[in-house]
Amino acid sequence: MDEYDVVVVGAGGAGLRAAIEARERGARVAVICKSLFGKAHTVMAEGGIAASMGNANGSDDWQVHFRDTMRGGKFLNHPRMAELHAKEAPDRVWELETWGALFDRTADGRISQRNFGGHEYPRLAHVGDRTGLELIRTLQQKVVALQQADHRATGRKDPAGYESGLRIFQEYTVTRILKEGDRVSGVFGYVRESGEFFAIAAPAVVLATGGIGKSFKVTSNSWEYTGDGHALALLAGARLLNMEFVQFHPTGMVWPPSVKGILVTESVRGDGGVLRNSDGRRFMFDYVPDVFRPQYAETEEEADGWYADPAANRRPPELLPRDEVARAINSEVKAGRGTPHGGVYLDVSSRLPAEEIIRRLPSMHHQFRELADVDITKEPMEVGPTCHYVMGGVEVDPDTAASPAVPGLFAAGEVAGGMHGANRLGGNSLSDLLVFGRRAGLHAAAYATGLTERPAVAEEQLAAARAEALAPFGDGGEHPYALHQELQQTMNDLVGIIRRAGEVKQALERLAELRDRAARVGVEGHRQFNPGWHLALDLRNMLLVSECVARAALLRRESRGGHTREDWPAMDRDWRRSNLVCGLSGESVEVVRQPLPALRPDLLALFDRTELAKYFTPEELTDEHA
Repeated sequence: MDEYDVVVVGAGGAGLRAAIEARERGARVAVICKSLFGKAHTVMAEGGIAASMGNANGSDDWQVHFRDTMRGGKFLNHPRMAELHAKEAPDRVWELETWGALFDRTADGRISQRNFGGHEYPRLAHVGDRTGLELIRTLQQKVVALQQADHRATGRKDPAGYESGLRIFQEYTVTRILKEGDRVSGVFGYVRESGEFFAIAAPAVVLATGGIGKSFKVTSNSWEYTGDGHALALLAGARLLNMEFVQFHPTGMVWPPSVKGILVTESVRGDGGVLRNSDGRRFMFDYVPDVFRPQYAETEEEADGWYADPAANRRPPELLPRDEVARAINSEVKAGRGTPHGGVYLDVSSRLPAEEIIRRLPSMHHQFRELADVDITKEPMEVGPTCHYVMGGVEVDPDTAASPAVPGLFAAGEVAGGMHGANRLGGNSLSDLLVFGRRAGLHAAAYATGLTERPAVAEEQLAAARAEALAPFGDGGEHPYALHQELQQTMNDLVGIIRRAGEVKQALERLAELRDRAARVGVEGHRQFNPGWHLALDLRNMLLVSECVARAALLRRESRGGHTREDWPAMDRDWRRSNLVCGLSGESVEVVRQPLPALRPDLLALFDRTELAKYFTPEELTDEHA
């Protein structure tokens, strides 16, 4: 059995940043990735990295970024996480540049920053519309540099990094976190190609597995996003918070059916794209919530003038936070003003010349030309909401990214909860994973190397994990693909962008039935090259996490951010004070309310009192100021 100080599960931006930090702190690190190294879902985050560097507007600073993040999250964000994120994001971007990231530049040579929904100033450092790809490329190169440094130090030249203090395990899947008592002792899983089992002993595990989108039928997420880290944490005794808040990105492709749900980056709207219904009307002016009205334009003339003079005009309503835009599109389609394929039109061709579109949005130009036979320099795109991101995740300490319930367990990126509250602003995902990926790696290394005695891996746990993984090869009759399709349809139809109590209860009944049937799932063949077996194991995770989403959605009787209840359409101040936290009691998911940390007076003072009155009672404001 291999032994390391830190095991990082996931090789996207958060996982690689954690691994780099842990290795630089002297820890021996194993990185486990479900697919090939470099094929991380982070590459889908195309628009940019949100950081208040002030390159586009000198008035931007961390306080403004913090304020935007809290507003976008409808004041359910953990304030300490939002503060750390806003303060440290610029350093993480500059750090990437020193590691070789090639950002777009301003005319005077600074890192260029673009507009994005919910951000007061142009704030997203970007590489065209391929920022996530550049981030992963840069972090990969840093990992390779660290491995090469290890090789030089040891005199070995193993290109795979086996003799390095930082090793990558490609196409491996973790099925269980191992523990001794309440402490992490390692991980167990299987090699996807051969089906062989593996175990790694390590006192610290960093979860960086991303999201849960494959539980939904229409999603921008790739096949890896089956809620692995969320479920692993639950099964290890950790808790999940804010699971009712699932972000439906307003712009996914809707046609042809084979590509439905694929992301259309917010960069299109950030660079001037407008949304129109089937009547050709810019409808977003009808959907600006009262709380945002002072910041957003009321006429097309004012909206268009903002690009030329942001100081003189209010922002276009297409740059509202994602939850607002997604609900607006959904409403237009339901009202019969959608496109022939059930979306709306996103038009950038009437706003920018063709050469500028190709320069700024090369991936989108290629994507629509190749997948939909649409030239976005001449024609509008058809877009609609797609399941994109989950704001909920593992409950962690803001400063250390450590689970308070399971010593040795850490989480960063989309799998961690608290940072984004009820809704994430575009661009905050990449800065989030850099800021908290670094913190997770730092504190995981400190925890592991500071132990005087390491927890042991028990043979009984290994035997149980092996038996669990082999169970689908029994006499079960349920087909994993059929169960997965039923799960996706259930979540899409009953716990989707608009929720109702009766439908969510119906979803819970179906999920209970699916969990029972999943226990009887059967696969054929050998463990080698067996995707049906892989899916059978993933179903455990998707069903667990889907139940957390549904139970929390039923309990939160209000509409806020990514959670919209048609039967409770307004925000409720009482619910602003509470997070919903999911845990396992035996095999049952339990959800409880937990008080949200108070905002410090200096942070509260960053907001206008009139705005705060929409979220806080007068007594709460007095208490929190005190």
